[in-house]
Amino acid sequence: MSLADLRQEYARELLTESDVDADPFRQFTKWFEQAQNAGLVEPNAMALATATPEGRPSVRMVLLKGAEPSGFVFFTDYRSRKGQELTANPNAALCMWWDVLQRQVRIEGTVSRISVAESLKYFRSRPYESQVGAWASFQSSVLIARDVLEREVAAFLKKYPEGTEVPLPHHWGGYRLAPTSIEFWQGRQSRLHDRIHYSRTDSAWTIGRLSP
Repeated sequence: MSLADLRQEYARELLTESDVDADPFRQFTKWFEQAQNAGLVEPNAMALATATPEGRPSVRMVLLKGAEPSGFVFFTDYRSRKGQELTANPNAALCMWWDVLQRQVRIEGTVSRISVAESLKYFRSRPYESQVGAWASFQSSVLIARDVLEREVAAFLKKYPEGTEVPLPHHWGGYRLAPTSIEFWQGRQSRLHDRIHYSRTDSAWTIGRLSP
């Protein structure tokens, strides 16, 4: 079968203006809980799009680790490509796709680093090996060979033995995307999808419908 012939009809649910909450964060919480209950492997997986100041984009998958009125939180190495691009251009976008529910959520806004205390709290919750890995890997830098990384991991495992406290790396932490736009997309038949859009105006949200 050719790529052009791959096709999935969407006919699970509909989404109207009267269905959604006036607050996009409450609406997101409702949909996210449904995604969790749908048995998805990682319902918090999302695509993060960043760009250079010149507008050259890049995108990758990250994990959502916080969702509240102040914004959507994820963690990474500040030295990574996305970290460098967010420093130079704090505008970014997120997209979550829940295929079982035939839904996606698109979020746009500006990104800033969260506090060291918030990053440390999450870092402490990570598995020991992941904490060590944050020290061993210089994310997005060129790696000559896999064994170079493995030697770095071994060195930090020795430096911070299991059972001891692994300090928070100065180059690692969280970001918060404060949204100015949130779209809830529900797949419909014949590609006539429902798209309910929230746009931020001062301290209020305006709700509208977008053409599919």
